[in-house]
Amino acid sequence: MATLVQQAPVYFSQDAYEQFNDYLSRTNHSVIFVLVDSNTHNYCLNTFLQKIATEIPVEVIEMEAGEENKNIETCSGIWNVLSELNGDRKSLIINLGGGVVTDLGGFVASTFKRGISFINVPTSLLSMVDASVGGKTGVDLGNLKNQIGVINQPEMVLIDSLYLKTLSAKEMRSGLAEILKHGLIASEDYWQKATNLENLGLQDLDELIKESVVIKTKVVIGDPLETGLRKTLNYGHTLGHAIESYFLTHPNKETLLHGEAIAIGMILTTYLSSQLLGFPEEKLMEITHKLNELYPKIEFKKDDIEQIIDLLKFDKKNEYGKINFVLLKNMAEPMIDQGVNNDLIIRAFEFYQKN
Repeated sequence: MATLVQQAPVYFSQDAYEQFNDYLSRTNHSVIFVLVDSNTHNYCLNTFLQKIATEIPVEVIEMEAGEENKNIETCSGIWNVLSELNGDRKSLIINLGGGVVTDLGGFVASTFKRGISFINVPTSLLSMVDASVGGKTGVDLGNLKNQIGVINQPEMVLIDSLYLKTLSAKEMRSGLAEILKHGLIASEDYWQKATNLENLGLQDLDELIKESVVIKTKVVIGDPLETGLRKTLNYGHTLGHAIESYFLTHPNKETLLHGEAIAIGMILTTYLSSQLLGFPEEKLMEITHKLNELYPKIEFKKDDIEQIIDLLKFDKKNEYGKINFVLLKNMAEPMIDQGVNNDLIIRAFEFYQKN
């Protein structure tokens, strides 16, 4: 008999803190640990601590910022600190940060003492619309993204867009890539709204975030363990993750932000969709031009492409040695488990370079 996995509730703005403090008053946690990275320690921690109304002891644990620290060594250090500070099974971990903090912090909580409660407070646009929703936790294995982890829901997710004021334009664009992906796989109207950035104010951004969370939540509830429908959320990620991993560890390449790599992955994958599933040519060009306006153009040499293709064999969606892609028949018509040969992938890179 299948077990129903409940999606964690997501609360916004002031309601988020009211729900959070109500939760603290109803539960009997022994100690609250707030996991931050060096950025959120400086820019977000004081704001968050002022919102907590509790007599429970609060301890702050800081990790180094950056994807390169999303590994089992960082987890080991945090597990040791939790033990030294008398963490027990009644402890609560609050992950205050971007996707690295929420992914890694959720994994730490899910495995410490065989699992303790945690709450995600995403502070980047990327983590608000992607990493904090759906219960995915985990860390990288070397340069391979998210190879170690579990699916486990937080107690709740608190989204406060005021934290976005601490972000650079580059980080905001990185998060926008996941919003645009939700438009491609779920709603052409949403894609059009998200790409009309000239008239976007903070209130509009709040609405975009909420709609993005709704899109992802519907998918996750329909397929919590990623056996089918949830794979559609990986649109652009098969190649995007391989590109991100390659640039993360190559000594002569500048590291790409997640959204920058995923934007390239979406252009490549939309080209593959046009070749294999008849995705409309005019929409391919519209998507390509819009993403190239928003994100830096990257040059790929023949050797780069070969090594990126080689990394595809580590993608989490692969089954029985077959590399599985999510492609589009049209906007909001994703198709999972699609095979693509390497020659066509090379042609996709050629299309990206020319456009």
